[in-house]
Amino acid sequence: MKVLITNDDGVTEYGLRKLYEVFSSTQNCLVVAPDNNCSGVSHSLTLGRPLRVKQHGNGFLSVNGTPADCAYLALRNIFDCDFDRVIAGINLGANLGDDVIYSGTVAAAMEGRHLNKTAIAVSSCGSSNANIDVSAKVIAQLIPFIEEVKLAKGTILNINIPAISYEDIAGYQVTALGKRKLSTSPVKTVDPRGHVGYWVGAVADSTDNEVGTDFYAIANNCVSITPLHSDKTNHHALSYTKSWLKEVESQIC
Repeated sequence: MKVLITNDDGVTEYGLRKLYEVFSSTQNCLVVAPDNNCSGVSHSLTLGRPLRVKQHGNGFLSVNGTPADCAYLALRNIFDCDFDRVIAGINLGANLGDDVIYSGTVAAAMEGRHLNKTAIAVSSCGSSNANIDVSAKVIAQLIPFIEEVKLAKGTILNINIPAISYEDIAGYQVTALGKRKLSTSPVKTVDPRGHVGYWVGAVADSTDNEVGTDFYAIANNCVSITPLHSDKTNHHALSYTKSWLKEVESQIC
């Protein structure tokens, strides 16, 4: 099986190397990742300039673009082969709840939503290489079972691992996305020349962390596994919206 490994933290990051180490022991893996940190770029594609590919000494390829660019090029152009799965990570930091809207890790995995095998986004909820090591061990344990997953085309698995020791992991939970509070306000700065700039505010705490959510699983020392898809239609709102439009048409037509 041919696996594309990518991330959003950049081609030199420890989490990418650990993910490759885990999967390359059993799968035929190729790595294409951004040449710099692209956290928070979501599913953006680079349209205003050409993308350039660079090969590194370890065989990894980097692209001067976004995580979605990397997956797009790898799956459609730069390799003379067909891939079966995309795996993105191991991200240094959680991708829970509303985070998936902004996550380059999730976006890169989503580029592989039409492949034969379910795409996977992997994130450590910690901020150290020790947390990455734990996440790698968890994923290594899950590999045989991931191979048995049979989900509808277009689905990806968003996996988050708590920032604790491997021995303290309490289990695994299939979860729904929780929600965060509104992020903190941007931080205004002034540089030595008097130019004003802004840093994006810190991520906020969760506001929906009930049983069954990814936030609840992580808070209770469990690995969170959330099936996601790209269809952003609010199906529950279709009926009301149709009724609303019918009333609008009766008044303006």
